[in-house]
Amino acid sequence: MSIKQEFKDFIMRGNVVDLAVGMVVGTAFSGIVKSLVDDVIMPPIGLLLGGVDFSNLFLTLKDGVPAPEAGYATLEAAKAAGAVTVNVGLFINSVISFLIIAAAIFAVVKALNTLKRKEEVAEAAEEPGEDVLLLREIRDALKK
Repeated sequence: MSIKQEFKDFIMRGNVVDLAVGMVVGTAFSGIVKSLVDDVIMPPIGLLLGGVDFSNLFLTLKDGVPAPEAGYATLEAAKAAGAVTVNVGLFINSVISFLIIAAAIFAVVKALNTLKRKEEVAEAAEEPGEDVLLLREIRDALKK
């Protein structure tokens, strides 16, 4: 078998195609969750915490040039000046995005596992086990 054929067989396996589809859908879902967190969830939380804009919540480790007297108004201004920052707000946004994605994936996996269990139970109900067959043989022998 040629390498080309082996590669084609590998790519056309169901698991690889499913993985590729999952990656594409996951990437699109990640963008939706990022927008949900940044544009819908964090603004009300910031408002409740006294008007904090989490995307501009950062700590300045080293000022850039020119150094401001009252600090940087935004993270972009700090980056433009070359300041070294710890971006706490962006990290919080990323953690919340991760938790939402993890919860969604958990829900999907849980639903799939439930469906799989229902199929297994249905299959088990259709085919009698060895103990049932043995009991049937004993019953039939006793009838004779």
